[in-house]
Amino acid sequence: MNQTEQSAIEPFETEAEDSTAPVARHAGPPPEATPPFDIGATDDSLERMTELFARHGDTYRVYSPARKGHVYVIHHPDDVKRVLVSNHRNYRKGLGLDRVKILLGNGIMTSEGEFWRRQRYMLQPLFHRRIITRFAETIAAANDELVARWAPLAQRGESVNISDETSEMTLSIVLQSIFGSDLQRLIEELGENPFAVVARETHRDLRFAYRFRSLGRHIVDLVQRRRAEPAEHFDYLAMLMNARDKESGDAMSEKELVDEVMTLIVAGHETTASALNWTWYLISRHPEVERRLHASLDAAPAYESLQLLQAEELGYARQVCDESLRLYPPGWLLSRRTLAADVLGGYEVPAGTDVLLSPYLLHRHPRYWQDPERFLPERFDAAHEAERPRFAYMPFAAGPRHCIGETVAIYEMLVHLYKVARRYRL
Repeated sequence: MNQTEQSAIEPFETEAEDSTAPVARHAGPPPEATPPFDIGATDDSLERMTELFARHGDTYRVYSPARKGHVYVIHHPDDVKRVLVSNHRNYRKGLGLDRVKILLGNGIMTSEGEFWRRQRYMLQPLFHRRIITRFAETIAAANDELVARWAPLAQRGESVNISDETSEMTLSIVLQSIFGSDLQRLIEELGENPFAVVARETHRDLRFAYRFRSLGRHIVDLVQRRRAEPAEHFDYLAMLMNARDKESGDAMSEKELVDEVMTLIVAGHETTASALNWTWYLISRHPEVERRLHASLDAAPAYESLQLLQAEELGYARQVCDESLRLYPPGWLLSRRTLAADVLGGYEVPAGTDVLLSPYLLHRHPRYWQDPERFLPERFDAAHEAERPRFAYMPFAAGPRHCIGETVAIYEMLVHLYKVARRYRL
């Protein structure tokens, strides 16, 4: 699963286009799930979708009263590949996008079309492996601080709140990576960390969205200060300010900078925090995995700060991470909308239709995963790689719009497991 080094700018279309390939078609629409409900928008959507998948199989549709139309749901890896990769130009982000835009603006996660391509081109070099590994000390320092904070608790045999602790630690990493030394300067000027709300507030409702967006003024202040007082910085804000459009040579506007920074804060924090939270939960419930993880990390060389390649050599820890991401992918539901009609699962999907695919259910598909509900890190060793289709596993999505921060997230997870499991048993 280790990624090989790539050029700083890589093509988005990594699979051959096959949108015109002939597809067998059914005469009518796919099975219809009843009763109607606003799938993906209700608190019980995951439970209901799990039951509907067991009842209807890989493709079905549900009538959404709020949207006044049908939403199609797919589970087959071939259809997932078609939507996200081989025919991706026929799809845009689907339902729920408006709510995400209130939170993140028009950043790389929510933008579309040529503007998205422009932004992706400018952001891609920021996540090159050579850049990521330069944040090794930042990632190590945040984990060392957590490990030290736990020392007196361990001596007294007290509990720790893993959800809170990993959330605060990953937020610290992402803020240090974005703002560098200006983060401490900002905290000293304001008397507090204004971005701490991201870890403290767990509800992602409109109230949080408006409060979070108000923090954009601090980003604007930092950008203006850096322009007025030029100095050398190595952080993501500096890299974003220095990024240039490949056609015009223009830099990002102030609003574009704010939207991309806000996106990096939320996406960079929540993905890793959620993944680590579930990883410790799963480890705590599987003593044999815990024992083997501790043994493998105890046998690893001692590093103050792991470089990216060193972290990727932690074979069993990587399998634990992959299996955790299989069972509890940070994004459990993805949505797309057809531009023109398409065929998925052999059924015609009309233009303008919302299509949902759930990594949570895809990763538990009984046709592609043996004993899918079990936590078995060994299923990700090299001997088992060929047992499943490529698109049966995609915790960070796939295709041109796969998560740009995937390597960073895995790196942070591996460093955290290494630092904590060599010192403590939870």
